[in-house]
Amino acid sequence: MKSQPPLGQRIFYRVVRAVVLTPIKVAFRVRVRGRNKAPRRGAYIVAPSHRSLMDIFFTGFITRRRIRFMGKEELFKNRVLAWVFTRLGGFPVERGAADRTALRAAQTALEGGEPVAIYPEGTRHEGPVIETLFDGPCFLAARLGIPVVPVAVAGSEQILPSGKTIPRPHRVVIVVGDPIEPPKREGRVRRNEVAQMTEQLRVELQKRFDEALALAGLPGRSDRSASEVGEHE
Repeated sequence: MKSQPPLGQRIFYRVVRAVVLTPIKVAFRVRVRGRNKAPRRGAYIVAPSHRSLMDIFFTGFITRRRIRFMGKEELFKNRVLAWVFTRLGGFPVERGAADRTALRAAQTALEGGEPVAIYPEGTRHEGPVIETLFDGPCFLAARLGIPVVPVAVAGSEQILPSGKTIPRPHRVVIVVGDPIEPPKREGRVRRNEVAQMTEQLRVELQKRFDEALALAGLPGRSDRSASEVGEHE
């Protein structure tokens, strides 16, 4: 596997990264915990929590390396945005369908030695609970023999929740978890092993999300349960 994209793409990415992420870091007081857990070399899958469109940018704080990412196809309909997202490493994915083209693009990027962000929740969710995850990220990890890195982003839902277009100020905390290694295998990828890895990812992502929410001063699962009990009394 190759370890990095061409020099021109790396320079462009770093310039755009600095221009875009620096004001975001200041505006939203971004804090990252566990940045050293992101592999410095080789391919891996970034598996972030997903509560806002802003998560695309916040995920970029975990490493200086270019992270390829799947973006909903609507983001690529605007020519300017499509050009920027493509140069930053993005590629479109059709939501609500098994998009084999997007999975092939992700696999090609991973085989080239680059990290790829794939949201295991599939689409944006609300609240502090990480629920059922899709098997896609862990299937690719098992197939290619690469790790999955859970990344929790807390505060993005308060900045730009689903249905809103104007960001609001709020502190953001990003917590990077330990890489989850794929099962050793011979021959075809086994579904039960992928399912077990996906459940391990869900558990670890939830732990990191709980941690991020607490550091960001936001209510977590226990807070929500307590408020729900109060409402029913």
